[in-house]
Amino acid sequence: MPDAAAPPPAPTGTTEPTGTTQQRRPPVPPAHDYSAGPLSGPAAGWHIRTARPDDAPGVVALRSLVHPYLVRGVASTRQMIAQPPPEEDWTAWVAEADGRIVGWASAHRNAHTSVPDFGDVSTLHVHPEHRGRGVGTALLTAALDHLAALRVRRVRTWVQTDSLSYARGHGFTPSRELRYSALDLRPAPPMPEPPAGVRLLPLAGLDPYRVHLLDAAAATGEPGDVPVDATSYSLWRSECWDNPGLDRDAGTVAEIDGRLVALSLVKRDGDRMWSDFTATRPEYRGRGLARLTKQAALHRAAGRGVRTAYTSNDEANAPMLAVNTRLGYRPVASAWSCLRDLP
Repeated sequence: MPDAAAPPPAPTGTTEPTGTTQQRRPPVPPAHDYSAGPLSGPAAGWHIRTARPDDAPGVVALRSLVHPYLVRGVASTRQMIAQPPPEEDWTAWVAEADGRIVGWASAHRNAHTSVPDFGDVSTLHVHPEHRGRGVGTALLTAALDHLAALRVRRVRTWVQTDSLSYARGHGFTPSRELRYSALDLRPAPPMPEPPAGVRLLPLAGLDPYRVHLLDAAAATGEPGDVPVDATSYSLWRSECWDNPGLDRDAGTVAEIDGRLVALSLVKRDGDRMWSDFTATRPEYRGRGLARLTKQAALHRAAGRGVRTAYTSNDEANAPMLAVNTRLGYRPVASAWSCLRDLP
């Protein structure tokens, strides 16, 4: 039962979710100014350029303002910009006005799926004070141009519910609804008592390759626009295990007879956390293991200073939505995946 962190919603506010040697990661793309037309450049007071690692504090501040339920800290954001996974041809852009980050978008080839020529535009958002000036459209244009150069043919983005008209106006068709939920960890949920034969272990000290194999197997059947069935170990290491925000002392796996069978990953920024993925191997589903591992992870995170937990779920993922409701999560936002073809 996946509790996956779908790519965060985009666009927003324009009317407007890892033992072996890793592959070498590409250098940061050179900064490029995308300013063009009457709505950009000095006359408009803003311009678009390729993101740099030192943009991370401003990017996090903007995201926290527009999407307070998304969790990615400065260190994690800086690494994402400086060392993107080589398989994905990931690139990001910022809109800058008076030396301040007022917009963001990223785009990449989706290397988690076996579906060919599929890409994503993620987290396109604009500061409320700079909407209606063409910033979001300029960011979207840069992202789509990047994907077209990669010969991506099918593009997905994530759009807040009140911005669906904007997406439709740019050729996207709504596909699947996503629910964002929050949980106050004061008081902390109690540590669950596992049934006989089940051990609840923290990620710390585990072989990351074993965790990757569990993650890949548990992703089978995850609701979405495309299957998550092609995540390589190097990609998983980059995005998950080596992510500075991953809390290996709070993240939890369930073990039965020496086999890892369920997991709940925790990524955090200060006193906030994101349930990055909660899932169970298909042959072990129906035993309550997803709830056990997630409750244990929440308990451990709360003990380490986390006060608020966030997560997201596809609205068709009834089992995981039921788990979250039982744990006390409340809905805080909604978004839609939207699809379009590129010529």
